[in-house]
Amino acid sequence: MISSKIFRSRWSALFWAAGIIWTAYDVASANTPDPVTNNSAAAETDATGAMVDNGDLAVLANAMGN
Repeated sequence: MISSKIFRSRWSALFWAAGIIWTAYDVASANTPDPVTNNSAAAETDATGAMVDNGDLAVLANAMGN
């Protein structure tokens, strides 16, 4: 069994533990979101790529019953 060989030496146990900690750190840091680098908002467009204005938003709000 490999686990019995790992803990016979302090150094091999230390390297094994470092590998476990490194793997845990990689897994935990992979799920963090990227920081926002640009605070400017993109221009609002519809599905066709045309610009959206307040009149379009008012028609949509009226159609939804608001």
